[in-house]
Amino acid sequence: MALATKLLLIILDGVPYRNWRRLMGNLEGWVQSGEARVWKMRSVLPSTSACCYASIHTGVAPQVHGILSNENRFRVEQPDIFSEVSKAGGRTGAVTHSYWSEFFRSYPFDLVEDMEFDEPDGPITHGRFHTMTGYNARNQMTPSDVDLFATLTMLAKRHGIDYGILHTCTLDSMGHRFGHDCHEMDHAVYAMDAMLAGFLPLWRQAGYEVIVTADHGQTDRGHHGGHDDEMQDFALYYFGPGKGPEPDTLLDQLQLAPTVLKRLGVPVPKTMKAKPFLG
Repeated sequence: MALATKLLLIILDGVPYRNWRRLMGNLEGWVQSGEARVWKMRSVLPSTSACCYASIHTGVAPQVHGILSNENRFRVEQPDIFSEVSKAGGRTGAVTHSYWSEFFRSYPFDLVEDMEFDEPDGPITHGRFHTMTGYNARNQMTPSDVDLFATLTMLAKRHGIDYGILHTCTLDSMGHRFGHDCHEMDHAVYAMDAMLAGFLPLWRQAGYEVIVTADHGQTDRGHHGGHDDEMQDFALYYFGPGKGPEPDTLLDQLQLAPTVLKRLGVPVPKTMKAKPFLG
């Protein structure tokens, strides 16, 4: 079954709103040229990574899906973007941290069996995952972002995925180590922006709408999880023909899942109660 469009969702973990707008020169350049639009989005609470991942894809709050910290993980029960796109006959792809596999495919994550797979009948048709096992402040254990971007591009080119998600923890890890107001973070965001710039035109030329955003923000001390604008707010950039709200509209993270499904032409499940922000 042909979907209404194709879409890639790029999640750059842990970047506060102001660092998107002041340091992401390529993304901001596309906004200035009219090729992209940007809004501020606010995360769910707690503004903790795992909680946000589950909410991004299910469109329900952590208090509903039950992922309330990075430590309590399981296969969520609610419909999510993967399950609904697959149900509609679309092909999905994931190049993400292993938590996404645990939440939306199977728990616990098997290092051998789940790292890479192709399952035509699964919710995730093509999965390529990483774990960051051994992560700490001295060793980030993050893959190169250019490798992740290339892998997503491969899935799009080789397998013709209709919906793909990429998630990288590089900037979140850098923030935990250095904070968000320092030379190290300035350079890290610059490098990410430059790497992403090399692939975004390829995705657009291949017919994909693209959303680039975060899961949550982060403070100058490298913290998130709580109820604070720096921890919760981040930017969302959209490349595509969909009609969106006024630029000063504050978006709710629970709107992301129904918005993606609406753009793809996939029925939005009743559990996703937030209103899509793109027409």
